Amino acid sequence: MQFHVLTLFPEMIVQGLHTSIIGRAVEQQILSVNAVNIRDYTLDKHGKVDDYTYGGGAGMLMQAQPVYDAYKAVCGERKVRTVYVTPQGTPFTQKLAGELSKESELVFLCGHYEGIDERVLEEVVTDYISIGDYVLTGGELPAMVMIDAIARLVPGVLNNEVSAETESFHNDLLEYPQYSRPEVWMGKQVPEVLLSGNHTKIATWRLEQSKERTRNVRPDLFAKYEAKEKLIKDLSKEKRNYIHMMESLSRGRAELIRRKGSQVLLYDAQIGMAYLKATDEVWALEALECLPKEAVVCYTNQHQMLPLLKRFWEQCEILEKRNACYTQKDNLYVRHKDIRSRNCGDIICYQAYEEETPVAYIEIKKDGIPDLPVLYHRPGAEPNALQQEQYLTSLIAYTVNKQKETGCIPYLQISAQDGCARALLEQMGLYVSGDVVYKVEKI
Repeated sequence: MQFHVLTLFPEMIVQGLHTSIIGRAVEQQILSVNAVNIRDYTLDKHGKVDDYTYGGGAGMLMQAQPVYDAYKAVCGERKVRTVYVTPQGTPFTQKLAGELSKESELVFLCGHYEGIDERVLEEVVTDYISIGDYVLTGGELPAMVMIDAIARLVPGVLNNEVSAETESFHNDLLEYPQYSRPEVWMGKQVPEVLLSGNHTKIATWRLEQSKERTRNVRPDLFAKYEAKEKLIKDLSKEKRNYIHMMESLSRGRAELIRRKGSQVLLYDAQIGMAYLKATDEVWALEALECLPKEAVVCYTNQHQMLPLLKRFWEQCEILEKRNACYTQKDNLYVRHKDIRSRNCGDIICYQAYEEETPVAYIEIKKDGIPDLPVLYHRPGAEPNALQQEQYLTSLIAYTVNKQKETGCIPYLQISAQDGCARALLEQMGLYVSGDVVYKVEKI
């Protein structure tokens, strides 16, 4: 991922972001940080980049020309997401950091003095973001704060990828208390449950501690968490049909956009995916109008909403799916033992091997929903029916077990017309939804 920082103090950016974890990621070329000196692009022979404001007032204003030329030197004619660091912007949150981490390139524009000429902001800025309701002498410190928060969510930056998903603000909960050696320090004992080795009890204790801490310290966050939990409980009455919505909520990805009784619109900003449960067309259209323009996919279980979604997006593709979920406690048996995992950006792929040759794979895409495994073979070496079933069931079982490890209710999606796949999944112990789930994708 590339970060470009337009600033009057490039040395401040370089010194602040070339140490610790971020510095290591830069050395490994996982990240790049390019500090661009706006003063290098002024046409003034004295290097001046500011002037008095029209209409009078205290202080000086950064001029449009050097800012614009610095931006064009970085971006050329490309459209790069550009953040202006300002107290007047949208509050910076962990979820916004997650959204921005999906970009391959970001520009941060740091103001000074009384700010920057409005005309160049209108020309280049896509996002106005604030780190808090206070004023600093410049935008460099807020830019570094945001870059640090965004960078650590980029795959490969953290040694332990799980830590980015389990810390403060994940799913609107603050992080639970943590302890290290020794077991007793200054008379204080590590909680006994953490020494038990019982991972189920430990996970339960940590969740309760997170909830208690959030309730006491950030009641605003806890209210959001409780609203989500209530919605998940309501959706669980039809678990097979709405498992895709439940899991997006429980993983802390989807945000509630609108709700009226049993009608719900959710949105996952990280992947531009919406989830619609509605029966009233007027309400549904009003709710859809609240979606950002970046929304490109919408799941709905209601057939009567399809004409509305077609009008809303004009050009779209509709796929008919069914949810299949596994709710028993026992892990599924994996018959084929040589299965290996690899990450491909936002996609996790599990591959089955036979004598060092890949024979089948299953992907978990960035929306978290696995499709059925895919078989492939070399010409003249097609596996027989028994081998094919073993590869398919083993990959499904392996994926289900991996999803369970994260505390999710494991689920997949299949084509609504695929009766053979449905029979196979039901034979393995997965429950397939009776209702069709329509996946509407903008073209």
